[in-house]
Amino acid sequence: MTMTAKMILVVALVLSIVIPFGAFLLSEKKKGNFKASVIANSLFFFGTLVIAHILLFTGKVSAAEANEAANASAEGWRYMAAALATGLSCIGGGIAVASAASAALGAMSEDSSIFGKALIMVALAEGIALYGLIVSFSIL
Repeated sequence: MTMTAKMILVVALVLSIVIPFGAFLLSEKKKGNFKASVIANSLFFFGTLVIAHILLFTGKVSAAEANEAANASAEGWRYMAAALATGLSCIGGGIAVASAASAALGAMSEDSSIFGKALIMVALAEGIALYGLIVSFSIL
């Protein structure tokens, strides 16, 4: 891969993060622009995936090396799938733990006998991240 292709990929990755959230932070109405920010971030993310596929996972065009190119492309997508499985499950687990833990603390402040039930609910929410990690190990 040439240096220009690497620079294009790095710029696309940085812009996919900076532009949507920068627009969201600079906007006047933060509630109304959240949906637009998420849509823009999704478009930039999937655009970056397309650029990554074009620049990183393909490149061999001769017939003799076609099998090696297919294996390299499959290998790259395996790593991408493992990263997405781990990352998205950890984000989901973090959101679930945040909700469950705050609710558990509020309930325990009223009745301290439910500590065991609250701990189980928080642990189950944390298990989501572990399941994603197991899935990523099985992908790799």
